[in-house]
Amino acid sequence: PATQVIDTPMNAHLHPLVPPAGGTEIHPARLIAAAQSVFDNEARALLTLRARVDGAFVAACRAMLASHGRVVTTGMGKSGHIASKIAATLASTGTPAFFVHPGEASHGDLGMITEHDVVLALSYSGESDEVLTIVPVLRRQGNTLIAMTGRAESTLARLSDIHLDVAVEEEACPLGLAPTTSTTASLAMGDALAVSLLEARGFTSDDFARSHPAGSLGRRLLLRIADVMHAGAEIPRVAGDATISQAVVEMSQKRLGMTAVVDADNRLLGVFTDGDLRRAMDDPNADLRATPVATVMGRAPKSLPPDRLAVEAARMMEDHKISAVVVVDEEQRVVGALNIHDLLRARVV
Repeated sequence: PATQVIDTPMNAHLHPLVPPAGGTEIHPARLIAAAQSVFDNEARALLTLRARVDGAFVAACRAMLASHGRVVTTGMGKSGHIASKIAATLASTGTPAFFVHPGEASHGDLGMITEHDVVLALSYSGESDEVLTIVPVLRRQGNTLIAMTGRAESTLARLSDIHLDVAVEEEACPLGLAPTTSTTASLAMGDALAVSLLEARGFTSDDFARSHPAGSLGRRLLLRIADVMHAGAEIPRVAGDATISQAVVEMSQKRLGMTAVVDADNRLLGVFTDGDLRRAMDDPNADLRATPVATVMGRAPKSLPPDRLAVEAARMMEDHKISAVVVVDEEQRVVGALNIHDLLRARVV
């Protein structure tokens, strides 16, 4: 259906289908067709790029793996944005890397690049003045230079030790001016380098978590039960000869929804939970002040050692439909306790 055009220039920006004053209305089908054309264009370019993963790509990976320094990426304009993202991806997947702006490099930031570093320079034309200005300095310093361009005959490609060809037939931009498909190709080549290096280094999910400690994956792979459990006086526990009412008092004070029942050596005998209390209260003949908690407690409680991952406690709670877990050492002595709220606060679940 046609979109109603409000004949007020100041309101023209409020709806994406409302054209500027005096313009022609834009139909949704045209917008969708334009978007799909971009996807088709860039998909074809990536499939073409796939066939160009050859000896030069292998040489680039080997140079980065052999380096005793870091990978320094650089580039101007849109290529600079892509180079910065490639550096970030490399760094988070086991290859130390950072971005240097080529313009700033000529004014002192070249001092950030040591002779042991590998330099990955991006310029689709291969003729970026700012990048070419620093190339002679890098060559004199002995840096391995990897160029990523769309022109194998360009100056940057010819001056490099290794050239990665990211040429595309055409940009997705209908004017053929805005870097679109070419930046996608460069970004994909950077991702290919990062993933190939990741596999070559044997980089694991634990390694990834160590470089992302604040992320959800980092918390799941690094946080131990000992980091989130209640310990010492905060542990709810009663002796094996305690009564139900004594156990209820302990549960109320420690607020974990359960209490461990232990022997004289603090070894776990069982667990008394809110559910056990409700079942005991359903017995009209039960005397909560006199009945030993040991007669109604669970005698096969779920427990985990403190050095296990907190996410394992979450998984145990989910699998067994429980809300708390007792933490024990190798000799089954109670050393901690935690419930689902502790895991939620730690953002493990």
